[in-house]
Amino acid sequence: MGLFNKKKTTKLFNPVRGNVVPLSSVHDEVFASEAMGTGFGVFPSSGEIYSPTKATVTAIFPTKHAISLVTKNGMEILIHIGIDTVELNGEGFDILVQTDDKVDKDTLLAKVNIDYLEKQHKKTDVMVIFTNLKDKKLNLDLGENQAQNKIGTVE
Repeated sequence: MGLFNKKKTTKLFNPVRGNVVPLSSVHDEVFASEAMGTGFGVFPSSGEIYSPTKATVTAIFPTKHAISLVTKNGMEILIHIGIDTVELNGEGFDILVQTDDKVDKDTLLAKVNIDYLEKQHKKTDVMVIFTNLKDKKLNLDLGENQAQNKIGTVE
């Protein structure tokens, strides 16, 4: 009988090498307050940004600082790279995917010149925001981790 009540679990992978932190720790009040949705941050030690899960690219911001994804079960994910990086008009960002691309933890979404961002006095925090989790639960392993390593689930 419990066959149809089985919870769907989505595995999450670290999108960038660095320190995985609670969303409340990022350097942007809007994201830290979860006004955009729940999620987590990474203080990156690399500029290679991977997909945090299996999904489809739904949008790439013209300024290249953010990518939207949606999973097969409809979970919407916003990957926002840096704080106030919209002001850089795409400088320092190289997007390697296109809208409608199918991606997974092994897909390199973007290369970001972290040194350039820092020279422009921009925080390099990478935020992964789930904009429509509703009654789902986010489970995370915080701390230093390599890109593409499993760091949690959404249940």
